[in-house]
Amino acid sequence: MKIEILGTGCSKCKALEEATKQAVAQSGKFAQIEKVEDIIKIMEYGVMSTPGLVIDGKVLSTGKLLTVNEIVELIKAN
Repeated sequence: MKIEILGTGCSKCKALEEATKQAVAQSGKFAQIEKVEDIIKIMEYGVMSTPGLVIDGKVLSTGKLLTVNEIVELIKAN
């Protein structure tokens, strides 16, 4: 599983990255977490509002900071 955090480095983007790491640990699944800060790559996903959460190439959240529990549910569903 590949999880990408889309964001240019704002505080919400960093918080989403930390929450994602915690969610992966709680889920018990193996996941590669990658921070994507390149604005062109972010736009290629069609994301106009960061932070964004992408799992296996699917944009699942944009523009809001998800809780650890919300991220765990997204991981389990994919």
